[in-house]
Order: sequence, then structure tokens, then C-alpha cells
Amino acid sequence: MLIQSSLTALRAVWPMTACALFLVSSVAWATDHTTYVVSIPGADREMLTQVEAVGGVVDQADGRSARVYVHIAHWNDFLALGVPYTIEEIQPNSDKQLTGYPTYAGLTAILNDAATNYPEILRLESLGQSVQGRELWAVRVSDNPGLQEDEPEFAYISTMHGDEKIGTILCLNFLELLLEGYGRDPLITSYVDETEIWIVPLMNPDGYELNIRFNANNRDLNRVFPEFSRDFSGTIFTEGVPSTVGREPEVAHIMNWTANNSFVLGANYHAGDLLINYPYDEEPGIPSGSDAPTPDDELMREISLAYASLNPPMSASREFPDGISNGSAWYSISGGMQDWHYRYAGFIELTFEVSRVKTPGASALPGLWDDNRDAMFAYLERVHRGVRGTVTDVSTGEPLYAQVFIDSNPQPVFTDPEVGDYYRLLLPGNYVVRAEAPGLIPYTTETISVTTDQATRLDIRLSRGDVNHDGEVNAADLNWSSVRF
Repeated sequence: MLIQSSLTALRAVWPMTACALFLVSSVAWATDHTTYVVSIPGADREMLTQVEAVGGVVDQADGRSARVYVHIAHWNDFLALGVPYTIEEIQPNSDKQLTGYPTYAGLTAILNDAATNYPEILRLESLGQSVQGRELWAVRVSDNPGLQEDEPEFAYISTMHGDEKIGTILCLNFLELLLEGYGRDPLITSYVDETEIWIVPLMNPDGYELNIRFNANNRDLNRVFPEFSRDFSGTIFTEGVPSTVGREPEVAHIMNWTANNSFVLGANYHAGDLLINYPYDEEPGIPSGSDAPTPDDELMREISLAYASLNPPMSASREFPDGISNGSAWYSISGGMQDWHYRYAGFIELTFEVSRVKTPGASALPGLWDDNRDAMFAYLERVHRGVRGTVTDVSTGEPLYAQVFIDSNPQPVFTDPEVGDYYRLLLPGNYVVRAEAPGLIPYTTETISVTTDQATRLDIRLSRGDVNHDGEVNAADLNWSSVRF
């Protein structure tokens, strides 16, 4: 594997003393990364709400107990609640087993080598820098990685929590198979030729190096994305490129990256449990522990099963039937990445919890790769199902920035303004498609059929007025200007 050569074990560098745990000022706490990982038995929703109110971050909850991260700045407030707890770990933890994982420098070298050795199908980009100045590396793999083409964009993101490192290994191994299989394996070659595949193997490089969950500002990156109804209520189409003012730099870079692309499907890798978690993680008015379905709930379940069914330990879960769960039904979180991506950008992203141990030892890595390898490709394949096409201006032939709706589903997807292409994931069935663009006449298609095979092609041309020159702007102009397949 890419990661198996010339790797240096990560060395934690934040020694702690009993004095340091408690003598920290309100000014200095942002540079003190001391964090308690505690287990709370019998934690119900009311108790966890109190814990979150004093700064605790709930990481896992099953109705019997909960795992919570409490930074030192909030520790005394947490103690004042009087809840029962057991300390599982204090981060940074120099005793963590890190053999088999690359350092940040090692990861950078691996990606640079890949860019040098496979320039015809790979581009290495930095999305920006972390709090401590490390690059957030993103790899784009495609047959023409420097061009925008009429093909779906797919993304794997990993390790937004720095102590959940296994996803970084999976992403590097997945990348290696793509690179070495291109031109040799027909299936892999077709994926690379027909998909724009993005991989962000390390979203939180500072936390990874420090061996902590949070970023270097001691913020949980999966709790500080924009929140629906509080920070936004529309989409990128109606509200434009989102403001990143006041956001953590790592979050801001991902937000800008999403806004500058047209992602269709993806996932973010985590550890600490074993399941696929699909949106919504939070829906206003629905309590934690209750299902909060999206308008695409059946689709979300199906694509979750596409992964979980090929991961034997996950699909055999006794806690989560078939190894999947709605996020809110598990436990609700605010400011999560997957909800923001879906609501704001029409980007279906799921959360993959792939190991109950957050950073498994080196001996466990080959087995975990075996558990996830086929599932990673099966999930990638799902980006090619549903309906796809382009939306163009009938008068000029130019691509349009448009939103595309299916039947009465209120969640749109959006075309890529450079190419005009759109991709709407769908289950097999019959659908009606509607396309809208500012200043043009909306168009609603006749019923189309979607199968389990490759996506149904549906190109749409929108008009600005009396296209057929009959003196009226009416449905006849739309019928004349649209092409249906």
C-alpha cells in the first residue's frame, strides 16, 4: 500500500502535569489542547443537553451511555453539573498506538509522489491552510483532471476529527488502487474516465498531528458548519456563495471547495462506532433520538446499504439494523457537515463510522481495508444512477446555471455553470423533471423512466421568450426548445 513505505510514527508532543490541567487562563485555553474523554452512564437526552450547554461535545450515545469530549476550559463547568462519569482518555495522549500511520509530512510526500508519477490522471491541490499553517490536500482523479467535463463529481473526505485516523489510511489505499488500476482494470478505468473523483484524506491536519479530536483552536469541525434555519434557509442557488466569516479555517476551506464544485455524492470517514449515518443529523423541532428524514430518505437508505452490505462487521451490527441509521435517530448534532452539504449544495454526503476503535493498531489495518475496499467502489458506482443531462440556452447553446427538481421533491440539485451538466440520484421508477434558471421560462418534462442501470440521459434547453415566433410566450415555445430522451 502507499502508506507502507517510509512511514514515521507520529509522536505526541504535549506533556501534561496535574497542575497544567487546572491552572489555565481564559486567554491561554485556545492553545492548551488538554481534553477529557469521558463516559457517562445512563445519559439521557436531558442530561446530554446540559453537558452540551457547558461546552461538552457528544461523540457517541446509545441510550445507555455516552462518550463526551470536554476541553479543559469547560471542565469545571462540567464537574458542576454533578453527572456521573469515568475518564476514558486525556488528550493529547502520547500512549496512542500510531504505528502504521503516516505523519502529516509523510502524507504530503505520498501525495506529491502520486502527483509526480500519475500526472495524466491526478491533480494535487491545496484547499487552504489549517490553523497552524498545514495544507488541506485534495486530490482530483479523472481522465482529464484539469478540465471540467460532463461527468459527475464524487468526494471522499476523511479525518475531520484528528483522533479518528483510520479513514486516512482507507483513502490512501483507495487512491492507490485507482492509480495503479487505471489502464489495467477495465472497471477502475471506466470509473476514472467517467467520474471526477476527489479525495481529501486529512481534513484536520493539526488535530491529526497533535493527536486530538479538535482542530488547533480546540473546535470540533463537525459542529461548526452553518446551521439550517439559524445561519441559512435557502440554497447556494438562492443565497449564493456562502460567507465563511468567523468559521474555522478548515471548515471555511471545505465550504469554498464545495461552492466551487458540483458534487453529487460523497462520504466523510469517522471512527468510534460501526455504521453508516445518513441525514438529517438535525431537523428543527425533532428531538434527538427520533428519525429526521430528508425528502430523499428512501434513496439515502439505499445508498447507505450499498456500502454497509459489503462491509461484513457493519452489516452484522446488533445495534443498528443492517448497519445503517438516520443521524438524528442515533443522536442529534448541530453544525454537522453532511446536513449542510445536502441542504445548501444538493450534495448527498453520508457519514461512515468504520471502526469502533478510533485509531486501530497497525495489525488491524489490513483487515479493516478488506472490510471497506469493495464497499468504497460500490458506493462510488452509485453516482452513476438516476437522471443526468445538461441545461442550455436554446438561443445560444451556452450552458446555464440552473436548478433541477424531481416531481414534488423540494430538494433541488444544481448544474455546473461551466458545463451546464446536472446529476440527480434516484431510485428506479418514473419521474417528472423540472428545470429553472433566472430570466428563462421554466420547463417541466414528460415522465421519464429510471432503471438500476446507468443514469437516464435528459438534456433540457430553456428559452427566454417567443422561440417559435408565433407572437406568444407559451408552452409551445418550451416544447419546441426542449430535447427529451
